[in-house]
Amino acid sequence: MKTIDELLAEGVDGKRVFVRADLNVPLAEGAITDDGRIRAVLPTVKALAGAGAKVVVASHLGRPKGAPDPAFSLLPAAERLGELLGAPVAFAQDTVGPAAHDAVDGLQPGQVAVIENLRFNAGETSKDDAERAGFAEQLAALADVYVGDGFGAVHRKHASVYDLPAKLPHYAGYLIATEVGVLKKLTDEVKRPYAVVLGGAKVSDKLGVIDHLLEKADRILIGGGMAYTFLKAQGHEVGISLLQEDQIPAVKDYLKRAEARGVEFVLPVDVLVSPDFPDLKTKAPANPTTVAADAIPADQEGLDIGPETRKLYASKLADAATVFWNGPMGVFEHPDYAEGTKAVAQALVDSAAFTVVGGGDSAAAVRQLGFDENAFGHISTGGGASLEYLEGKTLPGLAALEN
Repeated sequence: MKTIDELLAEGVDGKRVFVRADLNVPLAEGAITDDGRIRAVLPTVKALAGAGAKVVVASHLGRPKGAPDPAFSLLPAAERLGELLGAPVAFAQDTVGPAAHDAVDGLQPGQVAVIENLRFNAGETSKDDAERAGFAEQLAALADVYVGDGFGAVHRKHASVYDLPAKLPHYAGYLIATEVGVLKKLTDEVKRPYAVVLGGAKVSDKLGVIDHLLEKADRILIGGGMAYTFLKAQGHEVGISLLQEDQIPAVKDYLKRAEARGVEFVLPVDVLVSPDFPDLKTKAPANPTTVAADAIPADQEGLDIGPETRKLYASKLADAATVFWNGPMGVFEHPDYAEGTKAVAQALVDSAAFTVVGGGDSAAAVRQLGFDENAFGHISTGGGASLEYLEGKTLPGLAALEN
């Protein structure tokens, strides 16, 4: 795929450059709680503006129903982008209507505008090819060149990600180029031992990546809510812990295949349990109990890995040359259940390995728990996109940039 460096070499002075970013930041009462995705697109926006482009930034935020919804406005993200750039950023209150055209027409070389949430238009996410293409045609009228830099959205076959690049000269931004380079180090150019840490709530969310990594990883460490389906598959009582019984046959198959291939599957040896899910708003003390992973009481719920598991996992990561981590080890949003996730993050920091934090909740946890982002090899901006790439899937947004 062509990169932004090639575009800059060709020259962008005075050109309208459409940057498909991922500004899908978490909001609490209208305030951004993690601006990592906005900061991730800064190098691309700064380079284009610095070269005299008229930069049109577009993104989705949340899941509005194909119509304007103030709760999902991109205005807070546009304001934060302006703060980080240290320059005014124009904001259009629609996607392809008069406000968008006025904002773009008003740009001088080196200036930036953000158009409203792309998902306020049903054509962005439509499964109808013609409807999607129609919206892409309207977006194309705002620009002369397309730069794809929203890695968190490249696994979506959406108008601004998949259809629009075909209508304009197209290039990959710095973020996408970096993300793809990192993922190749996890698939095609792996240094061993290669350890993978998978957490999060559901086994079903990780089935494809586990299946694919069984062919590539040397050891796979399991935590989070998905661990209890693995423990149940081994015949253990898991109480009222999160459980996907319909996935037990698949999990048993993975454990059998891992043993046959010599891939080490590492499961919790102890867990923190409670009869009640913690209050994440007040962060009231939860007073968990630590029990062996094979001795969870029938009326208790597992909510984090225990202290012995933390030590075990740290030891399994200590000698790795490559580590990929996706998914927290417990309910890290509550301080009483954050130690497992914190221990994995610290093990990555302490490791000499090339370490990749696979976006989503893992990236949020790293920031929330106070870790220096520079202490990791790479923190991805796209959890779902990273996982699908590691599953070996073709990502529509990347395919569009490669064409």
